[in-house]
Amino acid sequence: MDHRPQAWGRPRDDVYGAYDGSYLNNSGPRTVTQSPVVTGTSVIAIKFKDGIVMAADNLASYGSLARFTDVKRLRTFLGTTVIGFGGDVSDMQFLDRHLEELAVDESYEAEPTIDEDDQEAKKASQLNAGNIYRYLQKLMYQRRNSFDPLWNHILVAGFDSASKPLLGSVDLRGTSFTSPSLATGFGAALAQPIMRKYAATEEDAAKLTREQAVGVIKECMKVLFYRDARSLDRYSIAIVTKDGIELKEDEQLEKQSWAFAERIKGYGTQTV
Repeated sequence: MDHRPQAWGRPRDDVYGAYDGSYLNNSGPRTVTQSPVVTGTSVIAIKFKDGIVMAADNLASYGSLARFTDVKRLRTFLGTTVIGFGGDVSDMQFLDRHLEELAVDESYEAEPTIDEDDQEAKKASQLNAGNIYRYLQKLMYQRRNSFDPLWNHILVAGFDSASKPLLGSVDLRGTSFTSPSLATGFGAALAQPIMRKYAATEEDAAKLTREQAVGVIKECMKVLFYRDARSLDRYSIAIVTKDGIELKEDEQLEKQSWAFAERIKGYGTQTV
């Protein structure tokens, strides 16, 4: 065998001859990925009276292996929108690059006659969270119809064209909806009941302060760390308001300890 890293798994050409490519079966049908490999777990978000708080841990798992511990799954777009990705990390990277290209295209196509001092006109000419939310819904639905889905569940947070907070969900089938609180993955079972205690309706969310919303999100991240085997205690958190986006990508849950397990009967070596 040729032990050079660039040729791992291939017989040596000088001994067995060069590959002719027939083993690739290039004449067969085009195939696409039908299952995710490296994945991220839950993304959670909740509205409050002045905006939206979103969080996701920094772990990317290779099956059940906690392989990558510094993968940021919250991305900002044009300084107006935060997008949280659950699911396949490679598809997340594709969507991130695709949206960056979209931002570049939009900046070139923007109206050049807008007065630089006219901030309202600038905002009106930019893509907002409502635009991105609808675009992703159409994109995911088109990929699903092509039998080449992007294996992601996405949350979009920002403000729509009417300057109202928008929190939307889009999955790999293109199914989309909005809600005062949203979660992907295990968070839909573990975090949503907690968030709905505080923001079951839009009226409830309008009563929440920024500090209360951040506290609810941190409590949900704590629950997910203890209950979801594919989660991590390091996470990213974003706060979206009309003033902009505050993104912290290396937060850590405080005072996390498994010491309480010593009080559970059957844990470790115990004398009964």
